Amino acid sequence: MFSKLTEKDSAKSQIKLDSKRIPQHIAIIMDGNGRWAQKRHLPRTAGHKAALTTVKEVTKAASNLGVKVLTLYTFSTENWKRPRAEVEFLMNLVSSAFDIFMPDLIANNIRVRAMGELTALPPKTLAAVERAIADTQKNTGMILNFALNYGGRDEIVSATKKIAEMVAQKKISVAEIDDQLIEKNLMTSTLKSQANPDLLIRTSGEKRLSNFLLWQIAYSEFVFSDVLWPDYSPNELKANIYEFQNRSRRFGGLKKE
Repeated sequence: MFSKLTEKDSAKSQIKLDSKRIPQHIAIIMDGNGRWAQKRHLPRTAGHKAALTTVKEVTKAASNLGVKVLTLYTFSTENWKRPRAEVEFLMNLVSSAFDIFMPDLIANNIRVRAMGELTALPPKTLAAVERAIADTQKNTGMILNFALNYGGRDEIVSATKKIAEMVAQKKISVAEIDDQLIEKNLMTSTLKSQANPDLLIRTSGEKRLSNFLLWQIAYSEFVFSDVLWPDYSPNELKANIYEFQNRSRRFGGLKKE
């Protein structure tokens, strides 16, 4: 089995991508850490630790390929339902990860951003996130956007409340509400023209969205990889982008002849 996997990964490494058709924004639902650990008779926390190496390698690979924004679904609003010990481990892992990755992020000219209900994060975790954002704010390369304590429905509800308040204060009329106004009030608004992912990848073989970027992925291409996130590699990313490049994106229209 090992040789087959090696051959398969080697084949993916030979993939030639069209540099002019690299997705500008890739969003990834990083799934499979627990199952990766279970297969190895290890605690779930071992899978989360192993996932950090993947985050680091995939981030650098995406940047080198010319991706402009990489959004990683790091912790959802529903993840608080997990056992308290696991949640605490994840929060501490996020804190330490930023410190560990910072030299590489700076060396690769990568900017860190985060979206979600960040103020609800533990103080130590929030401080690490804010420090990473501040330390990379002058970088001009790819944006590494972490979705932390993020939920797509919560985001839409929050945007709706902001717009309702604007109407109540008579700053706008109901007739002025359109998709552009909604997008301006979403958490991805700072990404401007790159707010909506071109490509959404979910690892581990699961085929659901899990409350992730529900507005923004209206016309994203979906790729579902069977690879568990800790085993995901830059070559797998290339294969997923290659699949993206071989699709016809029509955005509701017809393909031009």
